[in-house]
Amino acid sequence: MKRIAMVLGAAILAATPVMADEKATDEEAAKVKAILSAWGCEGGRIEKESEAGGVFEVDDAKCKDGGQYDFRISKDFKLKLIVTD
Repeated sequence: MKRIAMVLGAAILAATPVMADEKATDEEAAKVKAILSAWGCEGGRIEKESEAGGVFEVDDAKCKDGGQYDFRISKDFKLKLIVTD
């Protein structure tokens, strides 16, 4: 009986949806784009991570140096991390 309960519990946990990233508002996106521009970068996919307390993530921004980078920006719009792809 314990095994059945454990299997059912695991199945319920596996079926629970994972918190998805949110789309940034137009105002938030404009602030993020300004930070990217200051670093000589543009484009990329901007997301607001719901599980990370509102941290913004930009995937695959293209920069003037020819590189492609990911950016992490705090909810108060301070650059936290730049990662090369």
